[in-house]
Amino acid sequence: MSLTSSFSNALSGLTASSRAAQVVSSNIANSLTEGYATREISLSSQSLGGNGAGVLVEGVYRNVDPSLLADRRVSQAELGNASVISEFLTELEKSIGIPEDAGSLNSELNAFETSLIEAASRPDSTPRLNAVVQAANGVTAKFNKISNDIQSLRLTADNEIASQVNFLNDSLQKIEALNTQVLAQTAAGRDATALMDQRQAMVDQIAEIVPLKQVEKDKNTIALISTGGAVLLDGRAGEFRFTSVSTIVPEMTLETGALSGISLNGYAINTSAERNALNGGSLAALFEVRDEIATQAQGDLDAMARNLIERFADPVVDGTSTGGLFTDAGTNLDPLNEAALSSRISVAPIADPTQGGAAWRVRDGLGAVTTGELGNAARIQSMIDQLQQPISPSSGSFSSEARSLNDLSADFLSSVGIARQSRENDVAFATTKTVALQAQEKANGVDSDQEMQKLLVVERSYSANAKVIQTIDQMLDLLMGL
Repeated sequence: MSLTSSFSNALSGLTASSRAAQVVSSNIANSLTEGYATREISLSSQSLGGNGAGVLVEGVYRNVDPSLLADRRVSQAELGNASVISEFLTELEKSIGIPEDAGSLNSELNAFETSLIEAASRPDSTPRLNAVVQAANGVTAKFNKISNDIQSLRLTADNEIASQVNFLNDSLQKIEALNTQVLAQTAAGRDATALMDQRQAMVDQIAEIVPLKQVEKDKNTIALISTGGAVLLDGRAGEFRFTSVSTIVPEMTLETGALSGISLNGYAINTSAERNALNGGSLAALFEVRDEIATQAQGDLDAMARNLIERFADPVVDGTSTGGLFTDAGTNLDPLNEAALSSRISVAPIADPTQGGAAWRVRDGLGAVTTGELGNAARIQSMIDQLQQPISPSSGSFSSEARSLNDLSADFLSSVGIARQSRENDVAFATTKTVALQAQEKANGVDSDQEMQKLLVVERSYSANAKVIQTIDQMLDLLMGL
C-alpha cells in the first residue's frame, strides 16, 4: 500500500470520527428535547480497484421504532376521541343535575310534586296554589335550560370542528413543504434529520385529530393515510372543507342540511357511518357529539317534556279544558311537532299570575270561568296521581316500560351517567396506554451514559487516525531527507 493510500485511509477515518463526534454531541445536546429522535451514524468500508480505500460515511439516520410510533399515535387518537365525548357527557350530566342537588331536574320535579301535596291539604290557600304555579315554572325553566345547554354544547362542538379543520389544512400544507425540503436535502447528500423531527411532531399533532398511517416514500419523504382509507397527503396535501354556523337550535341537523358536513378534496365524508374515513380521533368524536349523542339527548328530553304535558292534558285531570297545566309555548301539544319541545314547554298562561292568569284555576280547572268550591282538592289530587302514574313514554330512546315521571327522569339521568362512566373508563385506559407507549419511546431516546461511551470510542479512533497521519508525515520527511 502506498503512503498516499495510507494517508487517504487515515484522512477518511478522521472525517468519519469527526462526523461521529458531531452526531454524539447533537444527541447529548438534545437529550431533553421533546420529539427528538436519537441520531446514529452509518459507516461502511470502501474500496478502490480491489484495495481498501478507507471508510465511507453513508449518512446519519434517526433511530425511530415505526411500530411503536404507529401504536402511540393510534392510542393518542383513541384518547382524543374518548376525551371529547366524555367531556360532553360530563357537561350534560351537570346540566341535568344529580337528584340530591338543588336545581336539578329531579329536585324541580320533586318540588312540584311537594307543592301539589301541600296545596291538596289546603286547596283554599291562595299562597299554596301560587306555589304550585311557581314550582311548575321551575320545572319548565329547567327543561328550557337543559335544552339550551345541549344546543350550546353542540355549537361548541361545531366551532371546534372548524378549528380542527383549519389546523389540519395548515399542518398538511406545512408537512408538504417539509417533505419538499427533506427531499432536496437528501438528494444533495445533506443531513435532513432535523427537518424530519419537525415533520414527525406535526404528524403527531394531526394523529390526535385523525388516526393515520405514515407510509415511507423515496428520499425520506412520507405519505399520510387515515386508518379509514382517506389520503391526507401523498405528494400534495389534501384539503378539508367545513362551514361552521353561528347558532344552533334543536331543529338544525346534518340531515336537513342546516349543519355542514365535511369533505376531503371535494369528496363528502359520511361521518355518521360506522366505518368512515375519519373514524377514531377527536374530529370524528366532535361530529358524533354534534349529530348523534347530543341530538339523542335532546330527543329524550323532548320526549320527557311531551310525557309531562300529556299527563296533565288527560281529561281525568281536568275536564274543563282540552289542554293542561303544561303547554307547548302556550298552545296545546302537537305530537307531530315534538322537536325542541323541551325548549318551548311552559305553564298555561291562564293559570299563571305572572302572565295575567289566576292560580285558583289549578284547583277549579283551566276552563273554569269563576272560582269553585274552595275546599275541593279533587283536581289537585288527580295531578298528583298523574305524576305517580306509570305511563309509557310516547317517544325518545326510552324503553316502552311504563313508569312515573320521576322514574323517567331518573332513567334519563342514569343513561347519561352510565355513558359518561363508560367514556371515562375509555379515557383512563387510553391515557394509561399512551403514557406507557410514550415511556417506551423515551426509553429508546438519548441515553447520555451510552453517548459518553461512544464519545470515548470516537476519541480513540480520532487519535489513532491522527497518529497514522503523523507517522506518514514522519516517513515522508525521512524520504525527503535522503
